Amino acid sequence: MGAGREVQISLDGVRDKNLMQLKKLNTALFPVRYNEKYYADALASGEFTKLAYYSDICVGATACRFEKKEGGAVCVYIMTLGVLAPYRGLGIGTKLLNHVIDLCSKQNISEIYLHVQTNNEDAINFYKKFGFEITDTIKNYYTNITPPDCFVLTKFITYPQTKK
Repeated sequence: MGAGREVQISLDGVRDKNLMQLKKLNTALFPVRYNEKYYADALASGEFTKLAYYSDICVGATACRFEKKEGGAVCVYIMTLGVLAPYRGLGIGTKLLNHVIDLCSKQNISEIYLHVQTNNEDAINFYKKFGFEITDTIKNYYTNITPPDCFVLTKFITYPQTKK
């Protein structure tokens, strides 16, 4: 790479024609196999599911789904967010997560949450930098991986009250 050349990090939507990219990334990134419902939810979330490209190479992704809470409010569940190991530390995960947070802000969604394996300190520290906090521990959440426990990390976004 020539000196002074800026490397582009870009995000692209997930559609039927590039869904296989997400499937391949997930196989490389996560110790869990995802079913067709995961991919249907990812496609249904529209702008909340993105592939990340580093110099036109697909190196990361985030996939979210919408969930209704008691009382009817919608929250966003980050099903997966990952970047291939050689490309970590370059701002790609940050770009993916900021994209989700910004979309939530624009759509007045006040809660984002995800599950992280209890021994995944890198991920826990990454999310804490963005204001996520551990709000629960679920024993035996995962099957076939050790440890089987996860933390629930949640970010609450507060909006100024509008005057009537």
